[in-house]
Amino acid sequence: MNYWSPNRRSVLKAMLLGAAAPWSVCSRAFASSSCADHIVRIGVKSAADTMNPFASWSNWWPLIFTYDCLVFMDAQRHDDRKGFAKSWSVSDDNLTWTFKIWPGMKWSDGEPATARDAAFTYNYIRGSIGNPDELNAGWNSTDGLEDVESITALDDKTLQILTKAPTRWPIDNYIMMVPEHIWKDVSYADARSTFRNDPPLVGTGPMVLSEFQQGQFVRFSPNAHFRTGRPATAGMILQEFSTSDPIAQGLKSGSLDHGSGLTPAQWADLSTNPDIVVGQSRVEQLDYLAFNMASGVGAGSTKAILDPAFRDAIGCAIDQKTIVDRAYRGHADSGVGLAMPVAADYFSDLRDIRRPFDLVEAARRLDAAGYRDTNGAGLREDKEGKAFQLELITGAPSGTMEIPIATVQLIAGWLGQIGVPVSVTQLDSGALSARTAVPEKGGGSWDLLVSSTWPSSSAPGILNLGKTSYNTNRAYWTNEKFDDLLAQVEVTVDFKKSKALVDEAVRLIYSDAPYIVLSYPLVLEARRKDCFVGWGTEDMVSQNGYFPFDRLRPI
Repeated sequence: MNYWSPNRRSVLKAMLLGAAAPWSVCSRAFASSSCADHIVRIGVKSAADTMNPFASWSNWWPLIFTYDCLVFMDAQRHDDRKGFAKSWSVSDDNLTWTFKIWPGMKWSDGEPATARDAAFTYNYIRGSIGNPDELNAGWNSTDGLEDVESITALDDKTLQILTKAPTRWPIDNYIMMVPEHIWKDVSYADARSTFRNDPPLVGTGPMVLSEFQQGQFVRFSPNAHFRTGRPATAGMILQEFSTSDPIAQGLKSGSLDHGSGLTPAQWADLSTNPDIVVGQSRVEQLDYLAFNMASGVGAGSTKAILDPAFRDAIGCAIDQKTIVDRAYRGHADSGVGLAMPVAADYFSDLRDIRRPFDLVEAARRLDAAGYRDTNGAGLREDKEGKAFQLELITGAPSGTMEIPIATVQLIAGWLGQIGVPVSVTQLDSGALSARTAVPEKGGGSWDLLVSSTWPSSSAPGILNLGKTSYNTNRAYWTNEKFDDLLAQVEVTVDFKKSKALVDEAVRLIYSDAPYIVLSYPLVLEARRKDCFVGWGTEDMVSQNGYFPFDRLRPI
């Protein structure tokens, strides 16, 4: 069972990174010298390429302002943030899920929005499984639907999902509900590629996507048929940029109301502005050091990295707190295990088994494991007495926040101090993807990797980095017990049981150390105070839905 995309292109990734063309924040079409027009202006580093949720992973923002997921994460964490379903329940055997759809809800074109549209959305995707044009190229994907027995609208207000085995997929999936009367005649071939889904989009979210200029902006108008009432603002403009500089400038000038993806320096500068509130949000990204665990094709340059004792000693030579303080300027949480702090239900600081940062202890453990400096040259040899140097490759995968180069410099420095020389190769996202592909596809032949991933904060998503043959398992690590624990997690609905299984798996992979988790970076954002009220406090803007744009009010 695998119902999460290869690297969880979920949520804020589409906001933070991309290759959008710069767009002047001083343009008269978008800049506002006052708050009089009541239009919310948002600045993002973004690269949305199509408005079709079946054909792209790069368009979460802006699509999530127009479309509802059935449930997803916000509705599970916040009582006042719901999706297409108003409520849900599961049977005692954890196989039958029943969802109550909002009564009287309408699509933005005024047509009734019912359980039949939700059933259509899922069954439309599910019907493509095994088809040459299977719908697996975007957010509305077949991931997880192979484990569903049936999806039925019992009536206009009731949706039933019957699964083949217990799973939380029915509430965790991020598929966007689309109207049957718009999509029923679109072929699978068109849905996954050429169908543009041109504005105005028809959805049930608070905003109607009314105009899209790729690489420049997306314009929204308020949805007059939104289930809690027409939003109080006059609409939104999402402006896309290739760097964060114009976002910071726009916040200062007042031409933007909110911006994200700021650098620490920009964030610190904006924090001194009396008209601006700065914030930082936890997200699912984690940055890590991986060891190449391949033993045949694609293996590293030395067998030392296959030795858990060697990897454990290296773990003692890495100071996550210093990485956070110096490389991230404090804008990250210190790395521990696979469960991220944003996944608060599953996070553990592993205090009872956590390695200390102690270079003397790291050196002692290397000596004890047989990796000694026998000739006094300051460089260790492997167990066969051969000198070695580790190649460390690094880069940010497409769709993740950039890792500060100081992180790599610190790691190389610490390893050098304990007699483990490191050479560093920095790669762009394309070259990094090629080097870290599975060995059967030409990847591997490196020793260490500093990179990042953006998994789901669901129980299975947290563990996927260690899953055998999973395409984000960059360490090529294989562990039968871990895979068995993950398989149990995938069919466990009971939270207490799921938490215990996740904790056991997280501890197992921590102890074997194919990965050393370095940090959980924070998203840096800011908003102005002068035009709108209703912004979030814990999270200024949700990473998983359209909050607070359903409730912002002009001042």
